[in-house]
Amino acid sequence: MTQDVIYIVIFLIVLAALAPLLGRYMAAVFQGRRNLLSPVALPLERLIYRVCRIDEKEEMTWKAYVGDFLWFSGISLVALFLLQLTQGRLPLNPQGFGSVHWDTAINTAISFMTNTNWQAYGGEVTMTYLTQMVGLTVQNFVSAAAGIAVALPLVRAFTSKLKETVGNFWVDMTRAVIYVLLPLSLILATVLVSQGVVQTFSAYVHAQTLEGGKQIIAVGPAASQVAIKQLGSNGGGFFNANSAHPFENPTPLSNFLEMLSILLIPMALCFTFGVMINNRRQGSAIFWAMMVLFLLGLCVSLAAEWQANPAIAKLGVMGGNMEGKEVRFGIGPSVLWGQATTVTSNGSVNSMHDSMMPLTGLVYMFNIAVGEVVFGGVGVGLIGMLMYAILTLFLAGLMIGRTPEFLGKKLESREMIMAVVVVIAPAIASLIFAALATATKTGLASLNNAGPHGLSEILYVYFSAAGNNGSAFAGLNANTPFYNLTTGFVMLVGRFLTIVPALAIAGSLAAKKSIPPSSATFPTASALFVGMLVGVVIIVGALTFFPALVLGPVLEQLLLAAGRVF
Repeated sequence: MTQDVIYIVIFLIVLAALAPLLGRYMAAVFQGRRNLLSPVALPLERLIYRVCRIDEKEEMTWKAYVGDFLWFSGISLVALFLLQLTQGRLPLNPQGFGSVHWDTAINTAISFMTNTNWQAYGGEVTMTYLTQMVGLTVQNFVSAAAGIAVALPLVRAFTSKLKETVGNFWVDMTRAVIYVLLPLSLILATVLVSQGVVQTFSAYVHAQTLEGGKQIIAVGPAASQVAIKQLGSNGGGFFNANSAHPFENPTPLSNFLEMLSILLIPMALCFTFGVMINNRRQGSAIFWAMMVLFLLGLCVSLAAEWQANPAIAKLGVMGGNMEGKEVRFGIGPSVLWGQATTVTSNGSVNSMHDSMMPLTGLVYMFNIAVGEVVFGGVGVGLIGMLMYAILTLFLAGLMIGRTPEFLGKKLESREMIMAVVVVIAPAIASLIFAALATATKTGLASLNNAGPHGLSEILYVYFSAAGNNGSAFAGLNANTPFYNLTTGFVMLVGRFLTIVPALAIAGSLAAKKSIPPSSATFPTASALFVGMLVGVVIIVGALTFFPALVLGPVLEQLLLAAGRVF
């Protein structure tokens, strides 16, 4: 336990030291100011604009910004879908894989386009090297870049005055790729290769076991995909075991660095927000609201996993819950990874969530269900927390009988409605389809566990899809037409009914004049605001998901204490 605490403290110190530095760097990038990589990246950026005929000085209205974002997403979806259907006739296929089944291909195309990286299939037995690189890895870059890009209009809206424009989608996305994601991925991939993460085009290795049996060992260009899947809050595994696989995550150092990369950009964007609105204290307030929620969930999960499983403790076996965890990592790093990936939209795992204690599963599900606003996915997490901030200020306005304001902009009915849509729409979609799955034979047919644990597995599937997370509880075969199509739809809701309303708010706020603060203005860079914001996230999540969570992980925790397992 002591080693776990020391490990976590060191991890948080390193992360807290790097995030402000990266945040200030990204602010310079997206404000078009000269930065560390300008001598190298600026010529490449200008070349891309010339080739693609992009006018970097041209700004868009929020509707045009949304239109280009939707158009790009649609093209990405179709291209990835067709690549999977034709991969059997394309090169870089030493294993001789055929086409991906149509429903799996649709689900995967939606998944990687929406930055979810939900995988109902085993990567090493389904996707060719070409599909992994040209399809999935490329989507890891551009879907993450799009997520960062769509947060920027909302940030700019707080400093804009009576403007109809919010930025340029193509410029924002290009800068996110070449100044942020690409250089960080190159550095991380190089370090991961040095730690033993595989990066090869060789065919799978055929080996003979000590018992004389034959074994096929999957290899491939994994390091290049692992780096961006973590940095871009993607999470899809090159191998089915994901970051529990020794070829994706072989050493304690690789585990530390991959976990660091999961949280680095989402955390840094809080400080980017503060710099870009010329109010660093406000960026710090958003950061601390997220950090408080992160630490609360982490402490509950660690307390649950450090205790012996009650069903096993009755047999005299003591110690923490090591079921489903890699011995080379142990309880602390495994729980920290699970907390990091469920507060962000990163579906990677280095242990099996299905084997966690029910209370830990409750925390992980809550992290995802509230919209992954505790740092969250790159860009989209900041959007989600700003929506909760708008709701918080609405409640504060009701208390003092005044129209709420945020950073000098009045928040009126249009902004409130859009903020509620962002918070509620993914929740409604996930709960409706989870109910459908539990009420139909088709939904229950591939479920391996009964009782509240089985319900938790179904709930997690749809929470993960709606939150564009991509991780799974396991214990459920989701590679069926029913789950592929329903989770695909929920992923679309989670992506677009979060981003489009947020961009509508950005357009509305940018067109408003700024209001100077007065004695009645609620201070939003204060401990009081942080406390209220944390409370609103918890209360909204509890009110929305309480019945479902009580019937799932809460009930299972109570029954587990009585020695009942499922």
